[in-house]
Amino acid sequence: MRVVVAEDNLLTREGIVNLVAQAGHEVIAAVPNADRLLAVTAVERPDVAIVDVRMPPTHTTEGITAARSILADHPGTAVLVLSQYIEPGYALTLLEERPDGVGYLLKERISDPAILMDALDRLAQGESIIDPTIVKVLMDRQRRPRPLDELSDREKEVLALVAEGLTNNAIARRLYITERTVEAHITRILIKLGVANGPDTHRRVLAALAFIEGDRTR
Repeated sequence: MRVVVAEDNLLTREGIVNLVAQAGHEVIAAVPNADRLLAVTAVERPDVAIVDVRMPPTHTTEGITAARSILADHPGTAVLVLSQYIEPGYALTLLEERPDGVGYLLKERISDPAILMDALDRLAQGESIIDPTIVKVLMDRQRRPRPLDELSDREKEVLALVAEGLTNNAIARRLYITERTVEAHITRILIKLGVANGPDTHRRVLAALAFIEGDRTR
C-alpha cells in the first residue's frame, strides 16, 4: 500500500510514518501542510492519504478542505482524517463527499498501531470508518423526537456499529449474535429510517448518515 502522510507536528508525523512503514507499507511522502499534500497526491496517486484535520497556516479547516479535494478529484485514493477533537460535522461532511474509502479517527486512537493498520486496510478495501468515540457521543446526547427514536435499543446499538463501518459479520461477533440476526436488525432499521431500496453498501451509508445527521437536528 502506498501512503502519504500530512501532519504539521514533526514528532507526530514521524511517529505515523514509522508505524506505517513497520507494517510493511510504503510511505511515499510525509508533508507538513495541505498544499504539499495536494501536490504530492496529484502526482503520486497514493492508495491512502492520512491527513491532520488542522494544518498551517490558520490551523482551522485546511486539512478537511484538502481531504474533500482529494475525495472529489482522486477516486482511487482513500482518506483517513485524524483529529484531536470530536467533530461529528466533519465526519458527516466527508461521508457526504464520498461514501467509500473515508475515515475519521481521533489521534489518540492511533497510539495503538493495530487500530491504525486495521483502518488503513479497511479504507483501501473501500470501507468507511467513524471513530467509535464520536458514535458514542452522538448516542448519549439527548435528541428531539426523530426517526432514530423509533429504533429499539438493540437496533440503535447495531446502527452505531454500522456507523463505525463494521461489517455484518463484525457486528455479529461484537454483539455475540448471529449474522442472520444482524441482517434482520439492519432490514428493520432501514425500513424505520425510510431508506429506499438500492445497493446494500449505499443503503448502509445512508443509514449511517441519518445517524450522524440526527445530532445536527437535536
